[in-house]
Amino acid sequence: MTDKRVLMKGNEALAEGSIAAGCRFFFGYPITPQNEIPEYMARRLPEVGGVFLQSESEVAAVNMVFGASACGVRAMTSSSSPGISLKQEGISYLAGAELPAVLINIQRGGPGLGNISASQADYFQATKGGGHGDYHMLVYAPASVQEAYDLAIKSFEKADEYRTPVMILGDGVLGQMMEPVRLKAPKLRKFEKPWALTGCEGRGPNVVKSLFMGEGELERKNRNLEKKYDKMKSREVICEEFMLEDAALAVTAYGTAARIAKAAVRDLRAEGLRVGLIRPVTLFPFPEAVFARAAKRVKKFLTVEMNMGQMVEDVRLAVNGARPVGFYGRPDGGVPTPGELMRVIRKHYPKDGREKA
Repeated sequence: MTDKRVLMKGNEALAEGSIAAGCRFFFGYPITPQNEIPEYMARRLPEVGGVFLQSESEVAAVNMVFGASACGVRAMTSSSSPGISLKQEGISYLAGAELPAVLINIQRGGPGLGNISASQADYFQATKGGGHGDYHMLVYAPASVQEAYDLAIKSFEKADEYRTPVMILGDGVLGQMMEPVRLKAPKLRKFEKPWALTGCEGRGPNVVKSLFMGEGELERKNRNLEKKYDKMKSREVICEEFMLEDAALAVTAYGTAARIAKAAVRDLRAEGLRVGLIRPVTLFPFPEAVFARAAKRVKKFLTVEMNMGQMVEDVRLAVNGARPVGFYGRPDGGVPTPGELMRVIRKHYPKDGREKA
């Protein structure tokens, strides 16, 4: 691949980034607003020697990813909120068996079938281990089409590095909007996979499983998983800090909500309000240290989400009572405008915020 700049939808960029990362197996089932991903993969994978398979259900799709990953190949699936719910058991199995895989969730409104508008109401599901058991995934939240492409590549690299499922958490706005994307040829790492089921000629058999029935076996497994998650927390946090140096109020948002919040922050700065933005790019691991540092300088935090309040709980935990944390949310299908957020921020802005810190 040579570097080139093209106009793409977010869904298409996620698909093309996955192919650039070496993904050659896609298993999925249609649901709006992520349908451009399987549509794109159905066309592109045969061109690069890959396999596209529309499964009979979301449950089948995630278990096909399990089987492909167990054989050592890069595999993925994508869906939207209720479809991801159906995949939760399989995601837990992937985590328990320590199999690398990439899952994309282009969120829609809920609960239930809800609607097909953009939403951020799957934050809990993605970051707290939506399936059963003690597990986590790396969770990335792109805020642009370019970032969607880049994080798709990173997701496959990190999935192999940590032998873990990785989720990209987008929404209907990101999936459908079009922006210029530079399709950069990535430098991919070579990962040895001695655990993979590649046929045991010349070696002993491998066993890939998530069932551990021996005395104390499952506890040891979970403690080893926790060590892996702690390693992610120390090494894999990504967070954007925007105009935060002298901010009296720090807005925090991710994904599409962060794009809108950044526009509001710029305009309020022009009015003389010392407002900044903290944008987590990794939702797990959450950038706790960034918030702890910011709490020593800012007077207040305001979390903005396209839901009724989910990430705000992690912000409050990270701030740990050092500063007040406000919240503004629009439930499923409600996408705030910059002007709307400017009005909200003015209401939350500290009375002495125009003074120098």
